[in-house]
Amino acid sequence: MPTTAIEHAVRRVIDDMHANLGQELTIDEMARTAMFSKFHFTRVFRDVTGISPGRFLSALRLQEAKRLLLETDLSVADISSQVGYSSVGTFSSRFKSCVGVSPSMFRATDGFAPELREGRTTTAQDSTRAVLRGRVWLPEDRSPGYCFVGLFPTPAPQGRPVRCTVLERPGAFELADIPAGSWHVLVHSVPYGHEHLSSGADRKAVVSVGRYGPVTVHADTLLMPADIVLRPLDIQDPPVLMALLDMRTSALRAVAG
Repeated sequence: MPTTAIEHAVRRVIDDMHANLGQELTIDEMARTAMFSKFHFTRVFRDVTGISPGRFLSALRLQEAKRLLLETDLSVADISSQVGYSSVGTFSSRFKSCVGVSPSMFRATDGFAPELREGRTTTAQDSTRAVLRGRVWLPEDRSPGYCFVGLFPTPAPQGRPVRCTVLERPGAFELADIPAGSWHVLVHSVPYGHEHLSSGADRKAVVSVGRYGPVTVHADTLLMPADIVLRPLDIQDPPVLMALLDMRTSALRAVAG
């Protein structure tokens, strides 16, 4: 089957997810929407998006929760129910794990994080001294801006990055002291003048994204340079769940390690 037909089927499922965020959607139902067998659908969906259908649906629900927290006065309990959670405690725990702050803190800070904290320290067991260098490229038809570069265990920008940096503009980057493991480099950028847009809403028109990997790191690994070309955010890209660094001031804020 041509790739375009596969992507069309996956997009049809994602559209159905958007339309039914508060409902329970099973893998069988998603596979029927895609018109694939259950097992073939799960593999195809992961090939196109980088993550499983269940994780993608969960990310869409939390993305909608972020929007509701910023754009409505609904309580956290009401938002939890509206995006398909039967337990507000489970919702709050999942939100904090993926976004980096609690729902109430996300609302209080207008969807931004005062600092970015890396989620994993290097121990003697997983120390590699590996350094990943690379460059972020922006096509001429995209507007430049600050770039967040993060190292994650999956192709989904959620939770605390293993390593991260913020660039003033697309260009060279370096991520040092990378632990042993398999990692994905994910880049997220918004144009100058749009720093006031938090990560809570869907901003496909202005958001640029890029990814590289997986990168497998062992002891004393010599990593090849990573070239990452940014492109517009697409419906099949996993949502950016982590609360982004507040770049609304003129000075670039330091990234906390």
